[in-house]
Amino acid sequence: MLCCTGAILQKFLKTFRVMYILGYIPRDNRLYLGDKELNVVSYSLLLSVLEYQTAVMRRDFETADKVLPTVPREQRTRVAHFLEKQDFKSQALAVTMDMDHKFELAMQLKDIKIAYQVAKTIESEEKWKQLSELATSKCEFKLAAECLHNAQDYGGLLLLATCTGDETMVENIAQSSDESNKSNISFVSNLLLGRVEECIDILVKTGRVPEAAFFARTYMPSKMAQIVSLWKENLGKFDKKKSEALADPEKYENLFVGLKEAYYGEKFVKKTEKKYLASEYPNVMVPCERNIMSELQQALEDGLVSIDEETKDVKVTMVTKEPSPVSENMQNDEESRETKPRSDTDVSLDLDMDNVNYDDITDIDFNIDDDILTD
Repeated sequence: MLCCTGAILQKFLKTFRVMYILGYIPRDNRLYLGDKELNVVSYSLLLSVLEYQTAVMRRDFETADKVLPTVPREQRTRVAHFLEKQDFKSQALAVTMDMDHKFELAMQLKDIKIAYQVAKTIESEEKWKQLSELATSKCEFKLAAECLHNAQDYGGLLLLATCTGDETMVENIAQSSDESNKSNISFVSNLLLGRVEECIDILVKTGRVPEAAFFARTYMPSKMAQIVSLWKENLGKFDKKKSEALADPEKYENLFVGLKEAYYGEKFVKKTEKKYLASEYPNVMVPCERNIMSELQQALEDGLVSIDEETKDVKVTMVTKEPSPVSENMQNDEESRETKPRSDTDVSLDLDMDNVNYDDITDIDFNIDDDILTD
């Protein structure tokens, strides 16, 4: 059955047989229908809802606001959906009683404050993720971080923390993701913080002992023997022969060339490492391009560090911050260009180039093999 509200036809009830309207009693807010067999059926039809919808269709919001208090609370969500269809989303947001519907309307209107209040009431991970996207688009990074934390979206948190250069946030992500058994996020967070030992512990805890051994060989040689011993123990439970084939770095030093020097390199890096600001990035050498052993050798020659053979320790006497070769060469080139006087030939060449008409240049076939390299 259809009802005409203003100029809009609405279906307010569905019948499965032909029915005839007998009448409407406003006191009961019920519409009475009958069929040919004299069966009488009544349906609820609120006059206040019809009056509100009619006022909205006439754009008479003053009258609609007066009628709204007479609309029962259980019918207001239905009225809000009607307002949304008419593209009155702000009015629908104020009328609806359904929290999910209110959150959707707030997201469509990009009302972060109301969406945040509703999300706290609903406590849905999906709602927090949606709100984090809206907060990020409006550069509300603190709110975005809170939403991602409530949604337990550690991947999104890590992306936000690295983009904003928030070291404290990365530390919190490393701890909270480890407590939530999000090993991948915890490993990457600790790796970004330079916590090599924590990375090794995560690999061991997740049963990736071989990976931990190779990781220790690259970043923490002093812990390599301990990890290899654990690897041999775990492997021996399944294949003793393969376990015995693994060489222990402490017993077979001859099989690990340069491992002793790597110990010193590790201690040298620990005692000379520095934290740099993001603004210093252009002047800092990329870690993958560093040669730790060459730096240690140069520091030994310059007397900046010394090695105690008895304790196998590296002592730093003085640490100096040296700019990377790339930035130093660029600076020298700029200074030489500024201070070096220009010759008459350079000046005349610039004048000739200014007078060149590039439209007169034609393509010329030139074979370097035939014209130059032939005898």
